[in-house]
Amino acid sequence: MIETPLQASREPGPERPNESEQMAVPVQVDGVGRTFTRGRRPAVHALADVSLRAAAGETVAVVGPSGCGKSTLLELICGLQRPDSGTVRCAPAALMPQRDLLLPWASALDNAALALRAGGAGRDEARRLARPWLDRFGLAEFATARPAELSGGMRQRVSFLRSLLAGKPVLALDEPFASLDAITRAEMQGWLGHVLAGERRTVVLVTHDVEEAVMLGDRVIVLSGRPGRVLESVEVGVARPRRRSDPAIVALRERVLAALGVGE
Repeated sequence: MIETPLQASREPGPERPNESEQMAVPVQVDGVGRTFTRGRRPAVHALADVSLRAAAGETVAVVGPSGCGKSTLLELICGLQRPDSGTVRCAPAALMPQRDLLLPWASALDNAALALRAGGAGRDEARRLARPWLDRFGLAEFATARPAELSGGMRQRVSFLRSLLAGKPVLALDEPFASLDAITRAEMQGWLGHVLAGERRTVVLVTHDVEEAVMLGDRVIVLSGRPGRVLESVEVGVARPRRRSDPAIVALRERVLAALGVGE
């Protein structure tokens, strides 16, 4: 979990408005380009003229082929990088990276409570606040277990809970289930959809899994291959809980695949 401040990308330093100020649109990306230079090797053009919005409480899924700049886009949104062109503004955000990065010597409870400790809570207070969430996430009986004793899906739940307990209005999820097997991934997608329905945050989720994007997103942003450009913005408009076999979901999945040029 990485916490990030609100910032404006073209300014010399981060933009820090009064804490009482609320952004009407928590995530705003306008005409962003990003290029990486590598000494004498050819430059890598990761993103080109990318624009997107994520409204309060909205889950925006960004899907595209490997290497199209999805993770770079998340890091720009979170303020971990600056664009070479365009602007990025984001309310305070917590980033859940691809790897769970749990502390191997700490229990599931203490790993989940780490965000609260970082926010200034003492150990006992952080544990007290985190414990009910472990129960809600189906992890109560594993509170004292170390990461090596947890399944992949359990580790991802703890990682997500750590990000959630940071209390930030924006959650940035970087392919959170990419390392899981197909069955566990499907289970976790259903679980995450249920959690987000009850705990509304603004979420930007990047994934290479088209079905995951359609199942979890309120809107799907389709990126091209490198340099990533926005090919299409697809409104999902299907009530939750969603079923993979729902004809509307199947049609949306095919629409996104068509935008990506798959199956043509």
